[in-house]
Amino acid sequence: MPGLHRYNNAVALDEGATSFEGRLVALIPAHNEAEGILVALEALAAQTRVPDRVIVIADNCDDDTAERARGWGAEVVVTVGNRSKKAGALNQVLATLLTTLLDGDVVLVQDADSFLDEGFIDGGLAALDHDPGLGAVGGTFRGKPAPPGSSWRERLLTHLQDNEYARYARDVRRLRGRCLVVTGTAAMSRAGTLREVSQARMTGRLPAGDGRGGVYDTSVLTEDNELSFAMMTLGRTILAPRGMTLTTEVMPTLRQLSSQRLRWTRGAVENCFQYGFTRVTAGYWGRQALTAVGILVTAVYLTTLVYALAVHAFHLSPFWASLTLVFVLERFVTLKDKGWKAQLTAASMYELPYDLFIQATQARAYAHALFRRTKNW
Repeated sequence: MPGLHRYNNAVALDEGATSFEGRLVALIPAHNEAEGILVALEALAAQTRVPDRVIVIADNCDDDTAERARGWGAEVVVTVGNRSKKAGALNQVLATLLTTLLDGDVVLVQDADSFLDEGFIDGGLAALDHDPGLGAVGGTFRGKPAPPGSSWRERLLTHLQDNEYARYARDVRRLRGRCLVVTGTAAMSRAGTLREVSQARMTGRLPAGDGRGGVYDTSVLTEDNELSFAMMTLGRTILAPRGMTLTTEVMPTLRQLSSQRLRWTRGAVENCFQYGFTRVTAGYWGRQALTAVGILVTAVYLTTLVYALAVHAFHLSPFWASLTLVFVLERFVTLKDKGWKAQLTAASMYELPYDLFIQATQARAYAHALFRRTKNW
């Protein structure tokens, strides 16, 4: 088992990077991830501080995800009767795992379609060591390149999502790691914090979730966003430290992208209603309001643009001309991380159709939440 051999050899690397002396357990929920599971596992083996245990949670798989993970040397848990997707799969394992861990031990949860940069875990442990009040730390990410042989449409869509992720990473870095949510791509928490969340669901301090004290709320569309809310409601903070970076899958088609963003936006809105208007959620309510205003401004802007083109031979008013310049500058400045060539290209506003697609999807999500349409994962 060559993967296990490399994994065990890596344990001795850089043990003095942080003062952390507890156990570190990595959980990888995986549904039909045979194609990419070994990449995720090898990235864990290459960490400067590798996990003491790696558990792949094979959830309703009908491929050989479990067999490949076992062949590599990971522990494998196969879910039983889970109908609650990722959140339910994690709850099944955490219900037992947390009884075996001390409060200071750390649990890493990462998606099977993501792979961590080698300093990810050390960065997370250092942040947790530095601030006892942290509930969770997570990463910022880049998009995985489109595979060889992909169509130009898939390559373009991959590129546009990667630009979006680069802007998000820049925003988080400028805020010194302060983030709105610890994303599900990869996050680390102390076992004691996860136990506290579970207990708070049972006592009514937090929404009940599945009613059985599960760490993750299986009733929501965005379990990672809800868990971030839960931790902050309990007085914990969340952070995306600079050194915690990774690569994750992007959506290869517009249909899949639309489905993903509908779930993200609607889930975030419903989490706000779930927790109500509190000191913790006030900023999130404000963000949703700004998003809604942005959609309205874009609609008015495009209407004005079409009117100017059709009636006034493309003569924009000074106000709308200034707003156009602001859009161009925003596209240019916020892509600094990808270099000046990418910045100049972005200033052409070629991303506008993508931005409009995302805004239209967000508007649909608001409508679905307002009219209580049936939730779909």
